[in-house]
Amino acid sequence: MATKISSKLHSVSEVQAAIAAGESLFLAGSREALSQLPRGNWVGGTISYFMSEAGGVMSDDRIFTTSIPDFVLQVETAEYGTEDLAKLYLDAPEHGFTFLALPASSAVLKTFAEEAPNCDGFLFRPVVGWVSGVHADRIGIDSPAVFNGKTGAVLQDKAVALHIELPSNKIAELDIVNIFEPGDGDVIRFQKAGFHVDDCLIGGKPVNFADYIQQMALPTEFPLVGDYNGSSINVSFQKVDSEKHTVDLFAPVFPGVDYRFAKPVADYGQAFGQVIAREEKDSDFACNCILNYLYGKLEGKKTGHVTGPITFGEIAHQLLNQTMVRLYLRDIG
Repeated sequence: MATKISSKLHSVSEVQAAIAAGESLFLAGSREALSQLPRGNWVGGTISYFMSEAGGVMSDDRIFTTSIPDFVLQVETAEYGTEDLAKLYLDAPEHGFTFLALPASSAVLKTFAEEAPNCDGFLFRPVVGWVSGVHADRIGIDSPAVFNGKTGAVLQDKAVALHIELPSNKIAELDIVNIFEPGDGDVIRFQKAGFHVDDCLIGGKPVNFADYIQQMALPTEFPLVGDYNGSSINVSFQKVDSEKHTVDLFAPVFPGVDYRFAKPVADYGQAFGQVIAREEKDSDFACNCILNYLYGKLEGKKTGHVTGPITFGEIAHQLLNQTMVRLYLRDIG
């Protein structure tokens, strides 16, 4: 695809020049870096971790750019709060896709995670993107944010989107790379949706989930894996509170879904590399989870040939955890 700036890590001055030249961009960088950019047709979110051509890297002074190809027909910038998030799919073009960025630990992220599957247009209009975050050492101190380059707004309680209309000879395809698979342990079910869990059902009997994790000595660096109509979707652990007997998650669990703890993965980099090597075409956008980066010790290590931001949650139609998400813009026919 013909673009003026490549989809990779760039200096602030390089991104400034691309925006001034009129390019449409989906950006990831630190708050300090993104705050130096002029207004233009771009949206982005705060993050300091990346998959670079040299491997996993932390950087506060560079920005990962995803360029919108010249062949797209239209690009529109939009903001969504909790009250109008359901419009996201209705605003999306009938033939195209949407880039979306949401702040971590925000009400709008919770609404999206729990309600997106019930929105009109879900699955029919592709939405891809990620959850903004902060440096791991600053969690709880700094606030994740998203940027609307069109207005200059810096938002901690809204989502930002680029709605992108494609020509009739192109199609957007989303791909989820999940290196985890269900283990052979108990099937776990939940009676209500949410990020905060107390009880679960094991063998049809109610059990306190936090107590069960501790009694079974289950490693929470590996996620729950749920069977979502034949697709394996991860739900990652944020905190197991032994005193309050509660579990906080990075994505919601849902009733009616069978969950199991994942089989342990010994080498994250190798696992991703094996899956990625099967794809002949480079993706047009990709992101990977901060938990994979931290637990897999991916700093300085390559995850195949894929580049992109390391995020606090991934979006391929819905919120995901501990996955790599890829977007392909393919020719039709």
